[in-house]
Amino acid sequence: MTGMLAVELFETDDERILVNELAMRPHNSGHWSQDGAVTGQFEQHLRAVADLPLGDVSPLADWSVMVNILGGPQEGSIDSRLPVAMAEHPAAKIHTYGKAPRPGRKVGHVNVVGDDLDDAVYQARATAAFFA
Repeated sequence: MTGMLAVELFETDDERILVNELAMRPHNSGHWSQDGAVTGQFEQHLRAVADLPLGDVSPLADWSVMVNILGGPQEGSIDSRLPVAMAEHPAAKIHTYGKAPRPGRKVGHVNVVGDDLDDAVYQARATAAFFA
């Protein structure tokens, strides 16, 4: 194949590794790379299928955390909540998909990169919570 191949893995309680999904395209498990790597998965996929040199995939920080934004029961649009979320968590990168929210539907994701894992996780989760 040419392009991205995402391999989604799960670790079981008895420490086995299971393949859950193979996706021959950019995949949500790699969305962290949009903001956490020199060359993200979307650009890398385009480079590969266009037969261009592949980019540098080095990380930009020690940690990259991605948290999904799931639609919830809140009133108002996703876009109406962006200014407050951005003001409260300026290091977070918020990516929305233009989908109408409904409970449990993935409507976007938040990426946070940094040198402190606990802080990056907190910032990403707290930002995503504005949209739940």
